[in-house]
Amino acid sequence: MLITIDVGNTNITVGVFRGDEVAASFRITTKMPRTSDEYGMLLITLLEQNNIRHEEIEDAIIASVVPNVMHSLEGAVVKYLGIRPIIIEPGTRTGIRVVTENPRQIGADRIVDAAAAYELYGGPVLVLDFGTATTYDLVDKDGSFVSGVTAPGIRISARALWEDAAKLPEIEIAKPESILAKETITSMQAGLVYGQIGQTEYIVRHMIAEADMGEIKVVATGGLGRIIANETTMIDIYDPNLTLKGMNLIYKKQNRKSGRLR
Repeated sequence: MLITIDVGNTNITVGVFRGDEVAASFRITTKMPRTSDEYGMLLITLLEQNNIRHEEIEDAIIASVVPNVMHSLEGAVVKYLGIRPIIIEPGTRTGIRVVTENPRQIGADRIVDAAAAYELYGGPVLVLDFGTATTYDLVDKDGSFVSGVTAPGIRISARALWEDAAKLPEIEIAKPESILAKETITSMQAGLVYGQIGQTEYIVRHMIAEADMGEIKVVATGGLGRIIANETTMIDIYDPNLTLKGMNLIYKKQNRKSGRLR
């Protein structure tokens, strides 16, 4: 079995693959500082709660956009799982060629999403990830990452509202029944959700028009992506496990049978 670990700015998303099947997935908060022992015990405990013995894990792959957790996390995988993990970084075989001005500035998570969307759904494809940031990444028919747009995510926008406006409360991010809000909470929800829908449609429409690549499939992922995908016809596919699937696909390209330390 393969364990995939996607380190994002808000959460660490862990997937366990049995072949191409996601046997389990769970999340750990990123922002809390942890030692390698704490990460190790969390991983072991969460695996066991999903009826997976840690001895069944044969290899591991990590994609991270948070460098300061990597020493502890990689150490945990080595110490508690007995595996030297693959780290997705510039030079890793992904199946995607980055042709932007500075390829090394593109986050590993975006490359993983692009690789998954291209291999699973074909190209050209526009990949949307509704995470801490909302990203829009364009891959052409040949598998080249040609362009990307980065915008504040819904949670960042929500946090700005309640942290910087003294009288606005912390709220659940949800689509209200109507955009014609009549009180504070639904007015904030309407602004956040309908604003994100409008942003999504505008950016997708203009990226497709300027790219001039003909028909482009639009694939979305990310925790809050389902809310947006359900409210617009601009998104063709919502795949909540796109990043984990991408890591599994990239792992296969490394031609490594096992990372276990003998």
